[in-house]
Amino acid sequence: MVLADELAKQQRSISVAEFFEKNKHLLGFDSPTRGVITTIKEAVDNSLDACEEAQVLPDIFISIKKTGNDLFRIIVEDNGPGITPAQVPFVFGKLLYGSRFHQIRQTRGQQGIGISAAVLYAQLTSGLPTIVISRTGAKEPAHRFEIQIKIETNEPDIIAQEPFEWDRIHGTRVQIEFKSTMAAKKKLLEYLRYTSVVNPHARFRVELDDEAFTFERVSQEVIVCPVSIQPHPHGIELGQFKRMAAASDQNLIDFLVEGFSRVGKKIAQDMCDRAGLKSTLKAKGLSADQQKVLLAAMQEIAVPAPPISQCLSPIGEELIRRGLDKEFQMDFVAARTRATSVFSGHPFMVEAAIGYGGKLTSEGNAVILRFANRVPLMYQQGACAITECIMNVNWKAYNLSQQGLPMGPVLILVHVASTNVPFTSESKDAIASISEIEKEIVLALQDLGRELKNFVSRRDKNKLAEDRARAVCAIIPEIAEKVSEIVEKPLIDTTPIEGKLMKKLIAKKATRNGKVTLELANYSSYDGEITVYDISADDAADAVPKADFVSEMDGQFTKVWKMVIPPKTVWHAEYSGKGGGILDVRGIDDNKKMVVDLDV
Repeated sequence: MVLADELAKQQRSISVAEFFEKNKHLLGFDSPTRGVITTIKEAVDNSLDACEEAQVLPDIFISIKKTGNDLFRIIVEDNGPGITPAQVPFVFGKLLYGSRFHQIRQTRGQQGIGISAAVLYAQLTSGLPTIVISRTGAKEPAHRFEIQIKIETNEPDIIAQEPFEWDRIHGTRVQIEFKSTMAAKKKLLEYLRYTSVVNPHARFRVELDDEAFTFERVSQEVIVCPVSIQPHPHGIELGQFKRMAAASDQNLIDFLVEGFSRVGKKIAQDMCDRAGLKSTLKAKGLSADQQKVLLAAMQEIAVPAPPISQCLSPIGEELIRRGLDKEFQMDFVAARTRATSVFSGHPFMVEAAIGYGGKLTSEGNAVILRFANRVPLMYQQGACAITECIMNVNWKAYNLSQQGLPMGPVLILVHVASTNVPFTSESKDAIASISEIEKEIVLALQDLGRELKNFVSRRDKNKLAEDRARAVCAIIPEIAEKVSEIVEKPLIDTTPIEGKLMKKLIAKKATRNGKVTLELANYSSYDGEITVYDISADDAADAVPKADFVSEMDGQFTKVWKMVIPPKTVWHAEYSGKGGGILDVRGIDDNKKMVVDLDV
């Protein structure tokens, strides 16, 4: 008994702040290197969510500066609706405090841990309070707070509070200082770059020591903020059902109709009948056994899926393509948005995209971009269901080499949007293996793989045709020249022969003796305006005929000619120069033209 008494004296409750102080790795603060990225991620997530709720285009400023030995100051400032002064201490100084945890809709942040965890990490490593400035409108003054967290009670500790002169009409500014390192600078910029891809309506301005970066928005459309919905009967568990029933003063049928998504009076009556309960009973008066029977009946009755269009905010195929085009210059980009689906009563949607060629490196594995609710997943790639799904696709069937992951100049993007993303841990780095989600990811990737295969096949066919055209246009004139020498007769024009073989508009560029010659022979049936673009280091000042337009950038001159070439006619241009560069012809379908550079 003495030992039991001694043990009893040692037992006490643990605050959530105290728990995460000793287990900060669970929240993504497992190392100083990762601390910077996690802090910025949590602050940016809050800013984007707030701007969407206020229906404003996000304009987010991020500053990272070294202020001392391993000490860094991080500032994140947004143009959102701001936070009322009474709520600022709790939002930043209390873990598990927020407005979105009890709402069933797509949001980036939900648990109310992220930014307050950054405040906790700052006071642990530097001992400095977090500075928050917020303003809710032009007619309201801004307020400045210095905040820490009382570890023992998980309550905010307000070090200072005062009105503040701020030039922003509305918004929030967070300043956090902690010990860290910028060894992950590349990964930090990758995070911001990827965030810009899936948030094409946002602008990010970044100051990183003495460098400045801007990630511009490509869409001027404000995202419609998802609307919270009621829980679905197929996704509720007994404990939550008991709490809802105990808090209701309604009779059973009204409780079911108003408390659950997609339950009408007929479905509610069917549930009551299946459970053998009268619909006039009070919900709060049900016994434990009656609650179990009713819940089982609710999950047996067929109920339509939740109203996806209200509670989810997908990016959309067009904006995904535009976001990728902005940050990655690729030869091919395709995107797919799958139809909405449900797992355990939680609605979700899978979006995917694939890119190929361009500036992507041709060596090594494909670039994998994983997202959940518009947030990049930067760590634990190997533990994520998205990676597993990518590896399970047979990419060799789509003309890509594969060693686990596909290889080559390939980019694969997968975005999972849901009211309840099933993460593997509190740090929200990887998505758990849910069969319904994995099925949708694989189907989206297979669809994109087929489209990529078609592109690669067309490209290979075009390359083969281009090689044949180059051979025809290069060899036939040489043969004619040799034959002319042998038979001692004048050289004939072989262009008509080339045209009959090709049956297209043939554009040729050749350089001989300091002269660049452009020739367009139209042996197609096309009769319309054609535009020729010749890009090289030559200014073509003495061109005959003169170019309609010439521009210069970084020592490269773009010469443009516009003309109409009727069928079976030839157009020539000549100027002094060294040749090289790029020749392009526009205004005619690709299958009706062939561009050949004889200097290659």
